[in-house]
Amino acid sequence: MLVYIWQYVYTTFLRYWFKWLIRQATGTCELQRICSGYGPGASRTINTEYSLKSSKSKLLRGAVESSEEHLGQHVQQIMKEKNIKEQTNPRFKESLHTSLLQITGYESLYASVEDVRKEAFCPENTQHEAMLLELWELLMPSVTLESRVTKQWGDIGFQGDDPKTDFRGMGVLGLTNLLFFSEHYTQEARLVLSHANHPKLGYSYAIVGINLTEMAYSLLKSGALKAHFYNTVPGAPKLQHFHQLYCYLAFEFDKFWLAEEPESIMLFNQYRDKFHHVVRTLLENPRVSLTLSAPS
Repeated sequence: MLVYIWQYVYTTFLRYWFKWLIRQATGTCELQRICSGYGPGASRTINTEYSLKSSKSKLLRGAVESSEEHLGQHVQQIMKEKNIKEQTNPRFKESLHTSLLQITGYESLYASVEDVRKEAFCPENTQHEAMLLELWELLMPSVTLESRVTKQWGDIGFQGDDPKTDFRGMGVLGLTNLLFFSEHYTQEARLVLSHANHPKLGYSYAIVGINLTEMAYSLLKSGALKAHFYNTVPGAPKLQHFHQLYCYLAFEFDKFWLAEEPESIMLFNQYRDKFHHVVRTLLENPRVSLTLSAPS
């Protein structure tokens, strides 16, 4: 309770005067100090985001909601309002613009991911069907699929004869992530599949993959992935960067599962939560960068 009271008092009353005193002493505004005090990455962008959202200026608060094409205009307006001269602050403009690209890009990324998640898998959609068949061919290149509806789908971890029923929760997003992993990290995906088919430590490859898609989606929605994307993407993060984050989760979860040696697949939820906690802890590091580190 005392923490919340202090936060309220600080943000409502003390923060303004604290900033004013430092500006009088240094001759620079908070944004200038952030842009000059931090290098590219999460620390600079997260502090910039907080500064803008906490500002009493409607112009500054509105900058984090701007579209990408208007960011340059917002930067110019902020520099004018804060009386920041480009000649004496040559790096400020570029630094602020980059941070705004990352801030607004994160929100745009979430919107894009949500659109794909809401798209239901439809057998009548030729693109959806092509993606599903390509997933099989990438994971099982030496095995011919007998028919579209077959028990063979269980060999790559689907629950029934028709995978469409497994995409209900995450929609096409689940399939897109599975396919992206297989396309861009084919050997790694096949390695993970082989582990998933282990007689003792095996798990349902596709179902777990869809479950990890839900984990990635929830982390994105909560804002927990901001530091990761701000550190790994120099501009606005795109869908491909979300898919790459999924690849990291899929590969690392497999290593985690094998190392833990669960007694039964029935304990999956318990170990999923444990893995989720591990990832959350990593994401608390302002220097975090969750990139797939696969063996050569």
